[in-house]
Amino acid sequence: MKHGVQKVLIVGGGVAGLCAAVYAQSCGYDTEVLEMHESLGGLATSWRRGDYTFETCLNWLVGSNPKGDLHSLWQQVFDIDALTFVSTEIFAYLETEDGKSLRVFTDIDRLEQEFLERAPEDAGEVRHLTSIMRKLVNFEMPDITSDGFDKWLSYLHDVPYLPLLHQLFSVSCKDYGRRFKHPLLRVFFGEDDLAEMSVAALILALVWMHKRNAGYPLGGSQTIVRSIAERLVRLGGRIRCGAKVERIVVDHDDAVGVRLEGGEELRADWVVSAADGRATIFDMLEGKYLDKEIRKTYEKFVPYPSYVQVSLGVALDLSQQPGLLIQLLDTPMEVDPETRLRQLQFRFFHYDPTFAPSGKTAVTCFLPTRNFAYWRRLHKDDPEGYKLEKQRVADSVIAILSKRVPHLAERIEVIDVATPATIYRYTGNWQGSMEGWLMVPGRMYGPLPNTLPGLNHFVMAGQWVLPGGGLPSCLLSARSAVQAMCRHDRVPFATAEAVTG
Repeated sequence: MKHGVQKVLIVGGGVAGLCAAVYAQSCGYDTEVLEMHESLGGLATSWRRGDYTFETCLNWLVGSNPKGDLHSLWQQVFDIDALTFVSTEIFAYLETEDGKSLRVFTDIDRLEQEFLERAPEDAGEVRHLTSIMRKLVNFEMPDITSDGFDKWLSYLHDVPYLPLLHQLFSVSCKDYGRRFKHPLLRVFFGEDDLAEMSVAALILALVWMHKRNAGYPLGGSQTIVRSIAERLVRLGGRIRCGAKVERIVVDHDDAVGVRLEGGEELRADWVVSAADGRATIFDMLEGKYLDKEIRKTYEKFVPYPSYVQVSLGVALDLSQQPGLLIQLLDTPMEVDPETRLRQLQFRFFHYDPTFAPSGKTAVTCFLPTRNFAYWRRLHKDDPEGYKLEKQRVADSVIAILSKRVPHLAERIEVIDVATPATIYRYTGNWQGSMEGWLMVPGRMYGPLPNTLPGLNHFVMAGQWVLPGGGLPSCLLSARSAVQAMCRHDRVPFATAEAVTG
């Protein structure tokens, strides 16, 4: 280990970067986070428009239950117990245009009862599904960052579940849904790009909701981001926004700092990239530290799609609407020339009073698309066409929702449309992806290498090194990154709890 306090530069001020900074600062490193945008959070963000806040990231947080998976790890980077969590009875409400509906309860017994009543023809498959869920109630997510005896104890506990999990990870949501005859049950498991994800991810999410370990924190993702940032600052770490890293500076295969856009260079003993994986490897490092496996990953792995989000500030009390409405359409809606959706997802944020004044509601509509190139080109080359296209999509969404919510159109106070070009502009995420790598069938939950061959004093964190996405990937990959630094430097790995008491 080098003598004296070592300086660590962390590229990216999203959740992974902030968590890595808290861990590194807790272990005695001198840490600075460099965020290219003017605000922190990256993909974990929301924004204010007039009286309304629009969330684009957080549906739930695994770890909301003090006795559940991940809670103790979140406690290491911020005071999760200071948050107020909402756990709903109904995860999703599916509805067709002719009034047929299906409720997806978070309680397994109620879910089973609803599915059997609505789809008696699928009784066998429904009972098979709920038997799987009940078996997984006692499953504990393995801590990939643990070592020694704790690691083996964790894996030993999970051994009985491995055959079942292997089966689930081998089937996509779409293929699993085809086992059911009832059309709404099929739709629940998905028909779009996201339905290529392993069904294990959806089933485990339902199990965590049943255990009240996947609640929604009031204030959304930015509440979490602010809490982690505040702990970092209390520990003595620094945050610099508006600092876009152009290059990672390397000297004799040692990462020794970064060069910012504009030419300023900053020196460090370690560089941690919690930024976009492709931009890090192929742009900031100019593709000089690669092997066949890394190249194969970026050629073959499938990222999450991007999306268009239409957000509405509505001067109506919509508390009688479901928190998540999946609206099925008789005629598909055109999002862009290559994307037509047969279902729309609406979120009514009546359960978060911080998002709108009393008697009003923030509403968002999520529209996944893989046509990143279309939106990027339109934004760059045809600003007026881009504006008109956003308005067309918003008008289509409003027309569809107005069929369900009387007088909606005349009570809309704010309309905001974010596109894949927006996401890329604010986060730099490859192809405007909503997360990192999609967890597709055949790929078990586990990390990719967080170092690059031949490059020293460099490590990566975030959703590009832990497939599956979501905030847990950020937390776990950040912890692993700092543990790797500590092992290299023979520094004891400590947590903020120990430092702050």
